[in-house]
Formats: sequence, structure tokens, C-alpha cells
Amino acid sequence: MKTICFYFQIHQPFRLKRYRFFDIGADHYYYDDFSNEDIIHGIAQRSLFPANNMMLDLIKEYNGKFKLAFSISGIALEQLEVYVPEAIEQFKELAKTGCVEFLAETYDHSLASLTNPEEFRRQVKAHSEKIELLFGQKPKVFRNTELIYSDEIASLVTAMGFTTMLTEGAKHVLGWKSPNYLYSSASAPQLKLLTRNMKFSDDISYRFSNYDWNEYPLVADKLINWIAATPESEQLINIFMNYEVLGSLQSAETGIFEFFKAIPRFALAKGISFSTPSEVSNTLKSVDELAVPYPCSWAGEEKDTSPWLGNILQKEAINKLYNIAEKVHLVTDRRILQDWTYLQASDHFNFMSTKLFPGPSVYSPYENAYDAFNNYMNVLSDFIDRVNGQFPEGVENEELNALLTTILNQEKEIKRLQKKVKENQKQL
Repeated sequence: MKTICFYFQIHQPFRLKRYRFFDIGADHYYYDDFSNEDIIHGIAQRSLFPANNMMLDLIKEYNGKFKLAFSISGIALEQLEVYVPEAIEQFKELAKTGCVEFLAETYDHSLASLTNPEEFRRQVKAHSEKIELLFGQKPKVFRNTELIYSDEIASLVTAMGFTTMLTEGAKHVLGWKSPNYLYSSASAPQLKLLTRNMKFSDDISYRFSNYDWNEYPLVADKLINWIAATPESEQLINIFMNYEVLGSLQSAETGIFEFFKAIPRFALAKGISFSTPSEVSNTLKSVDELAVPYPCSWAGEEKDTSPWLGNILQKEAINKLYNIAEKVHLVTDRRILQDWTYLQASDHFNFMSTKLFPGPSVYSPYENAYDAFNNYMNVLSDFIDRVNGQFPEGVENEELNALLTTILNQEKEIKRLQKKVKENQKQL
């Protein structure tokens, strides 16, 4: 029997204010609070509130047969907590139904999996703890920033205890294979992979209201008929989307909510069920291994990492950011650690893309990629000065590495002794 796995991504960065060269050393606050609050309120009104209400109604209407999953970045959760706490309460209600799964990702929505494994592990741990604190679920499935995946990342994710991961069903990865099966990683065979069905996902995300599309209009029974017509052996349909498709990227006037409300009725009538990623992983068997030596993502035609690391501006910015990582890991100043989190968001590097944003765009707050680069580097220069100010002048990275190694060894020894104390207490 076929099953549909719906997954929705929710993320918003803390956008930077206009930060000029002469602000370096004089102004240590980097964020456009007015823009950040205005954007998150708008998204909540157009998308989150009505979409969450709809999902809750569908779960109740179909007695728990309708299921879905969310991945919400840590910095998006922080904004929701501050500006629209009602949305957090809605997600808690959805969590209580038992039909909604919350996935793990990088807290900062960062590119750390490509640059700094230690930072990557720290962020994933912080995000899992945040999800468990808010929604009472310990994430079992991992979804990396922008669905970025490679064999090397698979090994990192497996070492953190995850047994399932989401990725893009990119053509250069799958080749002749279909995305409608459960796969496993070639580098870590115990890690199961759910691959995004690009066609069905993009039909809803990008083509739903396109009058020039030869399949317009897309209605629920048409989508379900397409799914039912896939080969009988293809039991899994992974539809992964940005949650803002519902109400923002596709406005309510397009009929997106009515379309989505009708999907469960037509699907269940044809014997097509709905499953969370964990349920898929637990019920289906992997049919083959996927080898992905170079990172892939769900962005652009190439499905690679070029939207964030495709030009010298982006590479310069991210190298300069992570060159300071070792020192940041020794800092205890909460303001610095908070800025470190916010400055790692992949969006900052995406805005520097000369391929995506050669000029003004509704998706970027900057005039062009060079404007984005200059603004970010001004902020980063001030941030680096603040981090360096936490240490005596002349301290080299080699000395810091030695100090960090000592601290880590002491931490391991403390944990070992704490474990031994607990064992002795049990024996007593």
C-alpha cells in the first residue's frame, strides 16, 4: 500500500541591519528588529496560524490517519517565542495528537556540516534539546540545513545516534532510480534515507498557481491520481516543502488551503495512507544504498551547495567566520555566543549569491550580492574584534587548541567520574 510522507520546513533568519564600516567597534548590535518582527508576524498571519489550524482539523477529521512532520530551526523557534508565542502553542497542540513528528536539524540553520564537524554536533544537540523541551519529543530523524547531504555527513549523523535522514531525490544522485523507495547510506548502511520526490513537491510549491503550466489547475484528485498511477512497487511518496507554501509563497487566494484540505479525502479513498518519517523508517525496508561523495541539496537546478558556497564572496565570508570558531568555543559571554548562532544562518551566504541575486530581489534585503557581502563582512569584523577581546593579546590558535584539548579532556574525565559515582550509589 502506498503512503505519503509530508514534511514541512520552517525557518527565518535574524536579518542584519545596515551596518557600515564606521560602525565597527562602535555598535555591537547587528539586527534589524523592525524587519524581523514584521516578517515573522506576516508569515504567522498568512501561513502559520491558518495552516496549523487546518492540520489540526485534518488530524481530527480523519481520526489520526492524516500525519505529517516538521523541522523548525532553532533561530526560527526563538523568533516565534518572542514575537508570536501563539504559534508555539499551536505546534504543541499538534504534537499532542501523536500524528506530528518533529525532526532534528542544526539549531542555527547553518552550513556547519560542510565546514566544522564539532560545531555541527553542538548545534544538532542544542536543537534536539530545544525540540524536546518545547514539544516533548526527542527527535529520531535528522534533516540537515537545505537538505544538504553527503557520505561524510551521513557518517557524522550516524555517529550522533540517528538512524534516519531526509535528503533530496536529486537526479545526479539517484540516476535511473526512483525517489519513491526507502534507501540507505553507502557510507553508513544503518542510516536510512528518505528522498524527496521533486516533481510532486515542486508541483505544489512552485507550479500550483502558474497559469502557464500545462497541468494548471492542480486539484487534489489530480495529484492523488498521479500518485496512484506510479508503479505498484513504489510504496513511498515523499513530499517535502517549505511550510510557507501554504498561505505565503502560494497565497490563500490561489486556493492552496482548499486544495490541501481535500488531499486526505481522495488519498484515503484510494487506499493511500499517510506516515511520519519514523513510521516509514520502521515499516519499510531499504531497497539499495546511495553513494553521494559530493554534497547535494534541494536548491536550484544543480541541487548542490553553490547557492551558499558558489563564489569567492561566499567562500571568503564563511572561511573568515569559521576561522574564529575555536576561540568562540572558549568564550562564555552570552551575547557573543548568541551572535555566533545568528551569524551562521545559511541565509546570509545565500544573499551573497551572484547567481541567484545579481540585482534587487524580493527574497533578499540587499541591492545585490556585493552589498550583502559588504554588510555581512562589516558585522563579522566587529564580531571578530569582540571575540579576540576576550583573550590576551598575542595568543595564537595553537595555544588555544592546546587549552581547548585540556578542557575537553577534563570534561570527559568529569563525565567518567560522574558515571562511576552513580554506579557506586546504585551498588550501595
